[in-house]
Amino acid sequence: MIRRVALAAAAAGALIAGLVTVAAMPADAATGGTGTGYLHTSGNKILDSTGATVRLTGINWFGMETDNKTFHGLWASNPWRSQLDTMASLGYNTLRIPFSDDALKAGATATGINDYVNPDLVGLSPLQILDKVVDYSGSKGMRVILDRHRPTAAGQTALWYTAAVPETTWIANWKSLAQHYAGNTTVIGADLHNEPHAEGTNPAATGACWGCGVQERDWRLAAERAGNAILAVQPNWLIFVEGVSCPSGGLSNVWDGDTSNDEDCGWWGGNLSKAGEYPVRLNVANRLVYSPHEYATSVYHQTWFDDPTYPANMPAIWDKYWGYLYKQNIAPIMMGEFGTTLASDIDKVWLTELLKYTGTGVNGMSFTYWSWNPNSGDTGGIANDDWTTINTAKQAIISPYLIAPVAGGSTGGSTGGTTSPTVSTSVSTSPSTPTTTGACTVTYKQDNAWEGGFQGGLTVKNTGSGAVNPWSVTWTWPSGVTLGSGWNATVTQSGTSVTAAAPTYAASLAAGASVTVGFTANGTASAPATVKLNGATCA
Repeated sequence: MIRRVALAAAAAGALIAGLVTVAAMPADAATGGTGTGYLHTSGNKILDSTGATVRLTGINWFGMETDNKTFHGLWASNPWRSQLDTMASLGYNTLRIPFSDDALKAGATATGINDYVNPDLVGLSPLQILDKVVDYSGSKGMRVILDRHRPTAAGQTALWYTAAVPETTWIANWKSLAQHYAGNTTVIGADLHNEPHAEGTNPAATGACWGCGVQERDWRLAAERAGNAILAVQPNWLIFVEGVSCPSGGLSNVWDGDTSNDEDCGWWGGNLSKAGEYPVRLNVANRLVYSPHEYATSVYHQTWFDDPTYPANMPAIWDKYWGYLYKQNIAPIMMGEFGTTLASDIDKVWLTELLKYTGTGVNGMSFTYWSWNPNSGDTGGIANDDWTTINTAKQAIISPYLIAPVAGGSTGGSTGGTTSPTVSTSVSTSPSTPTTTGACTVTYKQDNAWEGGFQGGLTVKNTGSGAVNPWSVTWTWPSGVTLGSGWNATVTQSGTSVTAAAPTYAASLAAGASVTVGFTANGTASAPATVKLNGATCA
């Protein structure tokens, strides 16, 4: 599992085709998205290449940092593109991708892939799979943040280096990734190292400190070295810097009975209280984004959850650890991880109040929720255990704060350094722009084909004046073509007729909205014919 444990404050006594409208989007979403070109900062804002304000409202999809060395859930019956389709349709405009240096090694092998559902990933390296996810995310209008989560797949570390993975390897790998994605504006930056934190008991601290001046432990200085090395080869990236847990880098002595000198600590990666006094200094201006982590009782029951004034006490705590950087216009905040199982009332209040604290609309603080994955032991996911349906309780709380991605070219640059718009790897077998007559329009894209089968996506747009609820899409296939699997709907087949019925969590298809029904099929690759939306023939 990925995770952090409780931090020192507790030890002191005091731690992923088309859109389906499944939840109401905020008003800003209509003009939102993730902007154009590379991003930069100004004060506490993130701006695009035109100067427009961008709010990153994203989600984490983990697995590349584990022994699988690629995204978890590729073993599920829901294909990888469909999972990204759902993330985008829900309103998540950014994908934060954790990885370990193990996944970047020559000869690294990706495991845990359902080759029946994801045949296009078979035999690819972890980096090649990442390239496909980056390119498809870009076609959805999403941005990607790369997160160096661990030196190895074995687990997280307090410091950014180990004996087996020295600082030189850490920096060299970051420079290699920056060069690999040069010119690809989907990939916007580097989260340098995940959750540096305290280790050892003071005064014998051995963990990550902030502003202590010890080169081997001062995370602020290390972030400068890595950030400037990255910017030397890719000056357009944002540099995301997390906090520590205890600025001293060590845990307080809870056995000496003296609490007067006990340090005020926070979550792993969540304490940026010293960043105002000791800021990260980068050689390229307007590239720094501070990225704290914040968690609920499902991760650790902090003392502040027991304050009799809870949750009224929480804004002051967030102000102290990282919020002041935003409120004082020092730098933008992009909360890289926050999450909860939502199992307790305390956590429901926490998630509601935390999002309220970030602010609404495009001017609010950016964030990437932890996580898409349902197999996060600490928090569970937005996806349920089937990796297809969603946790509607969590999504309902988060949804008002999401700025939906805008597909079709707000980001650009395909993997490999070109500056052409990012497009999906699918092949269109019909005009890319559907006609606009009738009650619905249809576009079909064949995503893949292999001996004896193929994979495709049928996008149907409701061009009527009202919502279709519940919606149902039907089509026909030639004799001999049989359904393998389907997603974004309940897909069944009778003879040569196929029916895709709306899922319960997205039963309504609003006027002007689209749905993409994905499928794999056996037989000769064939485009769906006589497509209808609730009995009305589509153009």
